[in-house]
This record gives sequence, structure tokens and C-alpha cells, in this order.
Amino acid sequence: MPEGPEVRREADMIARAIQGHALKDVYFGLPRLKRHRKSLVGATVTQVTTRGKALLIFFDTGAVLYSHNQLYGRWYVTRGLRPKTNRTLRVELSAADQSALLYSASDIQLLRDEDYEAHPYIAKLGPDVLTKDLSWRTIADRLQLKAFAGRSASALYLDQSFVAGLGNYLRSEILFASRIAPDARPKELETRQVNELARATLMLSIRSYKTGGVTNDPVTVKALRKSGMTKSRYRFAVFARDGEPCYRCGDTIRRETANGRRIYLCPSCQHL
Repeated sequence: MPEGPEVRREADMIARAIQGHALKDVYFGLPRLKRHRKSLVGATVTQVTTRGKALLIFFDTGAVLYSHNQLYGRWYVTRGLRPKTNRTLRVELSAADQSALLYSASDIQLLRDEDYEAHPYIAKLGPDVLTKDLSWRTIADRLQLKAFAGRSASALYLDQSFVAGLGNYLRSEILFASRIAPDARPKELETRQVNELARATLMLSIRSYKTGGVTNDPVTVKALRKSGMTKSRYRFAVFARDGEPCYRCGDTIRRETANGRRIYLCPSCQHL
């Protein structure tokens, strides 16, 4: 499932293509949405943003198009021809000479600007990890709240009510970067460790957004790229690297299951 950084990059791509333009045509593939087509033709896209893993497109009519990619949804931007894909087209918004197309997702709704904050998914979200004014101190404070402090880090970093936009690969990468074991609880950590975890949460999420999904240490990435490694090999420090040596200490990266999802760690660097 795409995580916050990937969905935000999709939002940026859509904004570059159609924000500020009036829609020339609109297509909805889901029958329950077809009745909204006429109300959006001619509407101007005023903003494209995200909340956690949800993407929001605002129109000057007061409407808001909400979508969640779930496991397989994906947005494309095209000029003219639609992309060659076996996916099912759900939404097409055409403006100027470009179109934004959403494939495969089914969690799509047309909301009102005054109501979208009450959407069941959005209403339960914590602060968005990519919000410009979010500080690591706010994350550190949330780690010590009663609702979160007694839970394992592995569970907490999949909970969108803690910090929205985090997900499975970020969970593994953040815990490794801060040297925190998956079963550690914030209330068991020293203040220094809580602060380090909070800093890593913000830093790696922003790094992933800016780099297109690369969370590994930049110095390590530079060396690996120089050696000829492809992005799929240098992208992560631990995620999907089970059986390979840790870039930090040389121990073997291990894959485990936590909260029903795969998680990767270095047993030496992340000793509880």
C-alpha cells in the first residue's frame, strides 16, 4: 500500500497538471459517482493535497473529491492517450491539455468542503507526518501520551491516529534509524530515545517524500550507487533486506512478523 510520501507525490503531480484549470470533462467509472459528473464539468481545481494516505482534490464549487488508493489504486497524469494498463479506470479529470486518472481504487467519494473533515477516515487521523508545521517535538509529546505510550512501537507505527501517513516500510526504517526494537514501548524509553525516535519519524518521512521513496542514509546511498547498485537495492537500510548485512554494524538483517505485517530489523542495532 502506498504510504504518505508516495500519495503526497501523486498529489503534487496532479496539482502541476490540473490545479488552477477548469475541468473540460469528467469520467467516473463507479456507477454511484456518475451522477456527479455534470456538477464538476467546468469546475476549477483549487487545491490538491493529502491527509495521511487519502488524496483530496478541491474545486471552486465547494466540492472535494476524496480517494484512498488502498492496496492497488494509482493515479496517472497524461497528455492525450490513456496509459496502457490492465487496471480499471475509476476517475478521469481532464483540464487544459492534461488529464489526471485514478485506476483500481474503489474508496472514492465526492464530499463538501464543509464536511470532509468529518469523513470517518479523516476524522480519526493524527497529525499528518508531512504537514509543514509539524515538529519532532510534537511527535515526541504524542509518544508520551497515555493512549500511545504503553503500546509497542511496531503497533504504534501502523496506527494512523498516532501520526498519519506512516506505513510498513517507514515503520521498519524509522525504528532502525533510531535504534529502537519493535517491541519497545515509548514509556520504557529514556527521554533521549523518545526524542531520537521522534526526529527519525519526521526526518525519514520527509526524506522519502523528497527522494521518491529512498530512506537509507544519504552517505550510504551515494556509496552504493557508485558501486553500481540499482534503486531497489540501495533504497532501504533494512526493509526487504532480510539475510543481508546491516550497513551500520554488519550483523544479519532479520525479518519478523509484528501486528500481522512483516517487519525488518538489525538484532544488534535494535536490541531492547
